[in-house]
Amino acid sequence: MEKFSNLIQIRWSDVDQNRHLRHSVYYDYGAMIRIAFFNHHGLTAQKLEEFSIGPVIFREEALFKREVRPEDHLTIDVELLKITPDFSRWSFRHNFIKLDGTVAALVTIDGAWMDIVKRKLTVPNEFVKKIFDDFPKSPDFAVVQRL
Repeated sequence: MEKFSNLIQIRWSDVDQNRHLRHSVYYDYGAMIRIAFFNHHGLTAQKLEEFSIGPVIFREEALFKREVRPEDHLTIDVELLKITPDFSRWSFRHNFIKLDGTVAALVTIDGAWMDIVKRKLTVPNEFVKKIFDDFPKSPDFAVVQRL
């Protein structure tokens, strides 16, 4: 599957006193792209409710490479970095790319699926597994036994 990406224009409210993108906005943009990807592939909030599951994040890490200023536009994508064989745990990477091709930041997250009724980690159903099986993979993608 091709990379899933969106073009983002920086909002004034996303900028800090140093006149560049606030650190926490990178995480917000990453979440926005992930949810857009899920929705685009049919894994909507309604489906998650129907399946009684939700994604839970264990770790988010940003590597800031270049400053992003208010006049910049970014393309942000999402790719699968790691997954366990049963699709229960996963890692995504978001690449924040300026229009000139400069990598501005990399955001990596580790997460899992949680049964929202039992409040315990769970293995997703076949609908979710199919989406993850078709997910755009990073060049260093790996199936791992444990995250």
